[in-house]
Amino acid sequence: MANFQSDLKDITFNLIDVLEVQNQEKFGLAGDDIKGILGELDKFVANEVFPSREKSDMDGVKLVDGKVITSDALKSVHKSFHDNGWFALGFPEAIGGTPVSEAVNVACISIATGANAAWMMYPGLSRAALNVINLKGPQNLKDIFVQKMMTGEWGGTMCLTESGAGSDVGALRTTATPVGDGSFKIKGVKIFISGGDNDLYQNIAHLVLAKTPNAPEGTKGISLFLVPKFLVNADGSLAKSNDVKCTKIEHKMGIHASATCELTFGDNAECIGWLIGQELEGMANMFIMMNEARMYCGVQGESQANLAYLMAHHYARERVQFAGEIVHHPDVKRMLLRMRAQARGMRALTLYTASLFDRGHSDKVAQSMIGFLTPICKSYCSEKGFEVSVDAVQVHGGYGYCSEYGVEQFVRDTKIATIYEGTNGIQAIDLVMRKILKDGGKTLQMVSKEILDFTQKLDDATWSKQKSLILKCLGTAQPIVERFGKLAQTGKMDQILQHCSDFLNFCSNLVVAWRLGVCANKAQSSLAQAGCTQDDQAFYNSKMLDFKIFCQHFLVHNLSLAKTMTDLEEDITNIEI
Repeated sequence: MANFQSDLKDITFNLIDVLEVQNQEKFGLAGDDIKGILGELDKFVANEVFPSREKSDMDGVKLVDGKVITSDALKSVHKSFHDNGWFALGFPEAIGGTPVSEAVNVACISIATGANAAWMMYPGLSRAALNVINLKGPQNLKDIFVQKMMTGEWGGTMCLTESGAGSDVGALRTTATPVGDGSFKIKGVKIFISGGDNDLYQNIAHLVLAKTPNAPEGTKGISLFLVPKFLVNADGSLAKSNDVKCTKIEHKMGIHASATCELTFGDNAECIGWLIGQELEGMANMFIMMNEARMYCGVQGESQANLAYLMAHHYARERVQFAGEIVHHPDVKRMLLRMRAQARGMRALTLYTASLFDRGHSDKVAQSMIGFLTPICKSYCSEKGFEVSVDAVQVHGGYGYCSEYGVEQFVRDTKIATIYEGTNGIQAIDLVMRKILKDGGKTLQMVSKEILDFTQKLDDATWSKQKSLILKCLGTAQPIVERFGKLAQTGKMDQILQHCSDFLNFCSNLVVAWRLGVCANKAQSSLAQAGCTQDDQAFYNSKMLDFKIFCQHFLVHNLSLAKTMTDLEEDITNIEI
């Protein structure tokens, strides 16, 4: 049967040994403090969150008399999560939060998300909405909404998608008409709204993209509005409905416990919203939330991959076939080693990216790195999280295909992360067109130099094969970028676009190999330290092996990816299929 497991040793190794987040004086947290936070959360997740996973998945959500009803299994978990202060982690102290390094915050979000990804979407989206309101909202709206959202009484969503405007957000038709008192009448229909309505919150602050009268076409004409489910009285109590209705819930492949709603705004012309930020700056302000959501998509894949691996490993050590545990069968061991290298690589990537946020907005290098790594985190971790989940089912064999062992749910729940918050194809286009070509490849050169400098520090006696492969991959990157530049100069944009996903995968493999290599190098030096226990030795050796396995099984594909991008000259848009 499925039991919750976590790899706190690897999480703390990344945070404390590699990223050294305990040295960030502004948070005042020593290594033992960080371990204490992770340990307490781990107990909470094991005892309360994970037991809700299967039940809430089976219950799903229901639309009854216009109200969305969630699983009873989520009610106490949701309340305890806020009451015990876990939601407040990472928020500013000024609004009742508990400031910690963003890497520590992401590690905690990961532990909880792996245990029940569908439920964690509710507080996850509320967190993102709250950040936007706190950063860009006028003071009167912050006074009304921030504290209620901090306590978990009220929640939040992001409302972008419409039936004719999915990835093409600029084609949206929702309107916002000024009333004359600073408010706007909102009218339109949004679809695929995660947590769009539910009974976990008394009120919901919807952040809605809409167009004001005479706004220009496309994304330049979009503004952002706060549209509550219920209006609020002067004393902070709830008033009447704000003419926001859930008119449909989606029945999905996975994340059954998450209410994915169609929301109708202003069906009776009585829906009121208030501007967040300045008019026509909706996309820029929404991207505060969108980038957080994209990072969270990566964490969804990473977290479920790591738990799926641990459950598969546990099963393989107990399952006997042909007079021995299947963990000793070469093909099963191959799968498990690949799964672990990928899952831990995702963790190293997401925690490193999260740590960059702690440098602040004034650090231009960190901001460039974040811009470069965000689409990689979203795309790579969601793709590979799904693949590791599929492999977890394979390790379990026929039992894995049944719901009894809990791994098939990872496959269903993880797949959506490759699709929402900008499909992975959109992420690839963003990486190549905006993060590489637009800045003349400067950020890519900066990342490549980081990787090159690290590679040159590796011990030749231990890592000669890995060094050689990384250097080959770095050497093939420049011709690819040069080819993209020439195609752009001649207006052959489709020939660039057809390779964007390949190039994102190329960059992802390089970056993950780099971060696993940093971990392996640290592990190698730790092995020589006095007081290294037998358990420590086994762990450090596993970290070194992760790097080798990743290079041998995954980074090596970059050589074929490079050949595809440089040698395929056909414009596939002209090919009939």
